[in-house]
Amino acid sequence: MNLGLSLLYAAERNPYADAVVDGGSRLDYRSLARVAATLADGLTSIGVSPGDRVAMVLRNRREAVELYWACQWLGAVVVPLSWRAAAADVAYCVADSGATVAAFEEASLAAALGCAGTVERLVAVGEAAGGDSSADLAERLRTAGGSAPSLVYESLLDAGDAAGQSPPGGDLDDRATSILLYTSGTTGRPKGVPRSHAADRAAGLSQALHQSYRPGERTLGVMPLYHTMGVHTLLAAQFVGGCYICQPDWDPQQALGLVEGERIGSLYLAPTLFHDLVHAPAVEGADVSSVRALAYAGAAMTSALVERCVEVFAPEVFVNHYGSTEVYTYSVHFDQRAAPGCAGRPATNARLRLVPPEPGAGPDDGVAQGETGEIICHLSSDEAFGGYWNRPDADAGAIRDGWYFTGDLGRHDADGNLWIVGRIDDMIISGGENVHPLEVEDILERAPGVQEVAVVGLPDERWGEAVTAFVVLDPDAARAGEAAVAAQLDAHCLASEDLARFKRPRHYRFADALPKSPSGKILRRLLREGGG
Repeated sequence: MNLGLSLLYAAERNPYADAVVDGGSRLDYRSLARVAATLADGLTSIGVSPGDRVAMVLRNRREAVELYWACQWLGAVVVPLSWRAAAADVAYCVADSGATVAAFEEASLAAALGCAGTVERLVAVGEAAGGDSSADLAERLRTAGGSAPSLVYESLLDAGDAAGQSPPGGDLDDRATSILLYTSGTTGRPKGVPRSHAADRAAGLSQALHQSYRPGERTLGVMPLYHTMGVHTLLAAQFVGGCYICQPDWDPQQALGLVEGERIGSLYLAPTLFHDLVHAPAVEGADVSSVRALAYAGAAMTSALVERCVEVFAPEVFVNHYGSTEVYTYSVHFDQRAAPGCAGRPATNARLRLVPPEPGAGPDDGVAQGETGEIICHLSSDEAFGGYWNRPDADAGAIRDGWYFTGDLGRHDADGNLWIVGRIDDMIISGGENVHPLEVEDILERAPGVQEVAVVGLPDERWGEAVTAFVVLDPDAARAGEAAVAAQLDAHCLASEDLARFKRPRHYRFADALPKSPSGKILRRLLREGGG
């Protein structure tokens, strides 16, 4: 089944259930399906056909959700891109995708100007209350020299009304591309990941199953829709007739207000967002009793953060969801309280293996239990992509004999559970010994006064790479002075029975914040480049 039909079925099944909330704006499923159909006709009126690419450089707002579903209804391919990205990167992705239409807002005006010569049409999406209207933004773009014709979002709705609402494409092959996601590009140009209707439907159902969504589940929509976690949060909620509550900009205090006011039952966030949430001053007085399920992905969570999340939310379900843009779900662990950080067993649709993290290793080259290996996943998964967009070089590097080589390192414990060790390119080799950042970070984050920490290897004449910790301190600890805190942290590491002496940091760097991607991943590359 294609995703346009999926929305139609949801609207017929739960017509008056909340589907989307964005501030004071609310849509039930009947209204969302009507808007999607109207916008699909509006897109058709400006020349968009099934299979055409429609880029949207929008925050998590009602219009982004409507455009996403309009593309599914029409059979067009949605290309969601980051409004935080540099204009040049957005222009590259728009050109690479072949998008003919791009939607933008105030936050992405510079990006719209940068790709104005690439697309045929630009669609301006204004603020609902305050700020520039769609017409104001379109005029600002024209004045700034945008060469592509621009129109306002509302005109697509008007054109759709005039054309009449068409049903979703019942004959659309569910193997057709639904969405083109771009990887974050932390090590080079972003790579396009085409995902089919079938793969994304399977991924959304997998999330609903693994994270124990209930009928009518209400979830916070703050992970960006250009990220795999964001779009599958939207889909999982839709499949159970649930409500997607938009949060366009991350703010932990506002998030706590949404949890309380909207009675949110499920939170699916990157660990850094959970960290912000459970350490926010407002959390002590917040009513979070509606939250039943927690899930995280995108990066490892330290045991100290797991414990704090349990203390704040007392969840019934606490899931570590391990996956990627390319294959949405690799493995799932259902009870983080029992084994913080454990990635669990292969997910419903996944086959996993560990192979030696060496060039030329094949799918049949296994590693012994307890040894570290590269995690690979078979591409027979219902949730898997079929290869990168226009990147045969990337396919050759990541796909071998029907298996996707993730670049992640893991090990199996005696019970067969998977533990993520880190990325191959994050491994530190110090004095000939392998040191994985997460095992050091897990110890340091338990030290008094430490808010956040990231560990990398920096060049060192003696050690080759010196284990170096970048630490964000709370205000009280910072007042003690960097030398005193470094000595305290070293003593903390030496006292730990879980960290070998040679793995403890040789150097400490103190910072006000750690560099992160828009999806909340710590950018270790930037720490390595700027920390020497």
